Amino acid sequence: MKKNLNTIAKFLMLLILLSSCQEDDKTFGPLVAPTNLTITAELVGKDAENPDGDGSGKVNLKAVADNASSYKYFFSDDSNANSPSGELTKQFTKNGVNTYTVTVVAYGTGGNSTTASIDVTVLSNFSDPQAVQFLTGGGTKTWYWAAAKPGHLGVGPNDASDNGYIPQYYGAAPFEKAGATCFYQEKLVFTQDGDAIRYKLDTNGSVFFNASFNSVGGSTAPDDQCLPYDTSATKTVSLGPSSSLVPADKKRGTAMNFSDGGFMGYYIGTSDYEILSITDTEMHVRAVMGGNPALAWYHIFTTQDPNAAIPTDPDFTNLLWEDQFNTDGAPDATKWVSEIGTGQNGWGNNEKQYYRAENAVVQGGSLKITAKAENFQGSEYTSARLKTEGLFDFKYGKVEIRAKLPSGSGTWPAFWMLGANYQTNAWPACGEIDIMEHVGNNQDHVLGTLHLPGNFGGNGISGATTVAGLADDFHTYTLIWSDTKINWYIDGVKFHTYNNTAGTPFNADFFLIFNVAMGGNLGGTIAPGFVSSTLEVDYVKVFQ
Repeated sequence: MKKNLNTIAKFLMLLILLSSCQEDDKTFGPLVAPTNLTITAELVGKDAENPDGDGSGKVNLKAVADNASSYKYFFSDDSNANSPSGELTKQFTKNGVNTYTVTVVAYGTGGNSTTASIDVTVLSNFSDPQAVQFLTGGGTKTWYWAAAKPGHLGVGPNDASDNGYIPQYYGAAPFEKAGATCFYQEKLVFTQDGDAIRYKLDTNGSVFFNASFNSVGGSTAPDDQCLPYDTSATKTVSLGPSSSLVPADKKRGTAMNFSDGGFMGYYIGTSDYEILSITDTEMHVRAVMGGNPALAWYHIFTTQDPNAAIPTDPDFTNLLWEDQFNTDGAPDATKWVSEIGTGQNGWGNNEKQYYRAENAVVQGGSLKITAKAENFQGSEYTSARLKTEGLFDFKYGKVEIRAKLPSGSGTWPAFWMLGANYQTNAWPACGEIDIMEHVGNNQDHVLGTLHLPGNFGGNGISGATTVAGLADDFHTYTLIWSDTKINWYIDGVKFHTYNNTAGTPFNADFFLIFNVAMGGNLGGTIAPGFVSSTLEVDYVKVFQ
């Protein structure tokens, strides 16, 4: 009987497994291989006088098949490219008239595929052997971001104006992107392989993405990010004539195309770059942004590893001033001044709160600043703002603050510093250093910003990062400020840097300000039904 039961049980399990497999198969639909695959090739510039094309080496290819969902091209020059639509323009670069085999794989459902090939004969009379030698050194050569150069990453308009070929909108300061931990680690390796140029981008698995393409790296963050991305595959680089609007005397005339989605370190959605200039040790390139042809990006590369030259922070280790918030009650009056009221035009930012001393207390080892929904003196919200003006100011040093941020749409906490001479040198001439700003409408987002003449308000010089749990856990916010550099950190990770010079306001005494605003220009819309939320500060320390 026991044997029969075992047999019956095994039979039932087999039926269940078979039933399950049949159900799973239905989710794929019919497994159909593409049929009637055809490939057509049109040589660019082909006419009666130029039967092998115009010499550019370009061929417009089109693959069509029934029941195909995508296509991939393979070429006998060892390059390949994906083409979801089946249409592709390929540039062959070997000098002279050459015949290439073009193979297309058409993919259907369930991984089924169909393959077809054609031969294409095309003329390429473009040649830039000096650029090949500079790129590869005749063998293998590694390029790095020229981090020490101003404008090593920049952007400007892509138009025919006088500014259509310069990074008019933005140019990175030296080592500005050191906070993006992956960026200056990138290595661009070019190898001469017979008549071909091979390329590999070594990123240690993480790529610096333009915010418009963060979704490619699996992120929804609103600013540029280092994100996991596999660049281990070797690409083929094709050289050809540049056809951009940059005047001939401002460019080399040589363009590069990277096969199969290759790119030069900063992900901007393109595989096409033109060489503006190149020497044995330095290369300037320009690329029109993918999906936004109104913008052109500029990159400068060098053969010198920038990591050997990244400046380190000064060693500020002598404790100058601190508050550990260990005594319950009102904040220490020998260290803090409480500001009262609404300021002018909501403290200049259309903020909605009225600042009261009662909203700041020291309790249980922390300073607590609470923003509340309550009607007081004509305002619908109250909060607190503390400053060290007249009690403590300093020039240069390290500020370290351990805090847990408030939450809720409309909250706007900040740790910041204002030039102590602001009464005689009005803002923004006095300078403002925002150590940390946060808005509840973007809960996991932290900003560090400078305000000075020419860059203030919404045009401040800002850096940002994304950290989960800012309102759930304590995090350490650090600013290191010297006569040559200002760096911002959260939990020891740098996210913004600025090169300080003698001509900025940031070479004078500043005092500290802690506050939680509500609404306003940056705080934005306050959530209906908001009741209260609290900023908790464990300690603040200043070192020199």
